[in-house]
Amino acid sequence: MYAFDYQRPAALADAAALLKADPEAKILAGGQTLLPTLKQRLAQPTALVDLARLPGLSAIEKTAEGVAIGALVKHAAVATSDVVRAAIPALADLAGLIGDPAVRNRGTLGGSLANDDPTADYPAAVLALNATVVTDRRSIGAGDYFQGLFTTALEEGEIITRVDFPQVERAGYAKFRNPASRYAMAGVFVAKTADAVRVAVTGAGQSGVFLWEEAGDILASDFSPAALARLELDPADLMSDLHGSAEYRAQLVKAMAKRAVAKALA
Repeated sequence: MYAFDYQRPAALADAAALLKADPEAKILAGGQTLLPTLKQRLAQPTALVDLARLPGLSAIEKTAEGVAIGALVKHAAVATSDVVRAAIPALADLAGLIGDPAVRNRGTLGGSLANDDPTADYPAAVLALNATVVTDRRSIGAGDYFQGLFTTALEEGEIITRVDFPQVERAGYAKFRNPASRYAMAGVFVAKTADAVRVAVTGAGQSGVFLWEEAGDILASDFSPAALARLELDPADLMSDLHGSAEYRAQLVKAMAKRAVAKALA
């Protein structure tokens, strides 16, 4: 590593002011991505602004629409929350599949979404559930938030404060994990409302998380794993690397989608 300033503000306004005053500063939440990046000298911020002391960002609350989860809530807390389990069981299941116990007890919801790794789990839930990402400046719908590989709608210095998840009729998540990293080679979150079904895929797309609209349309009329048997996902826009070809990932996505539907029906 190298020398940098360390700031630990006690108020959200103070954190925003520090980031505005120093465009080269970086936000520190759980540090599961940032700290390894610093150790490898792939990032050289002038300062780290640690959000750990900010009040109100570590709460999980039931709302009239569903559940609100603070940006600093750890993955382990989401996985074990009775509030999340009661409102959206699939979201708790997803959190329990992230990384290993060490990662789940340090990594945060806001940090994951701000980084927007194309193989991360939370983006699939946020997009499928059509959740709202709330920052210190505005509210951003899921459809506008994700904009490509490691790219979001967040502006410089903008801080995620919470995510509002709406309750749905049924939901399920399934992923095929890379055996080494535990990141998703293909992860599928299926969410059914009274009006539609949304199917979001992570880990497979060249441009990050995406909605598999054809699957959602079919499941809207027949919400069953068998309904997906006649559907094929075009591998043209899927990733191909040493872990698996685009064609292999297309089959993984289909298999995970079937498993996600089965979980939603369980």
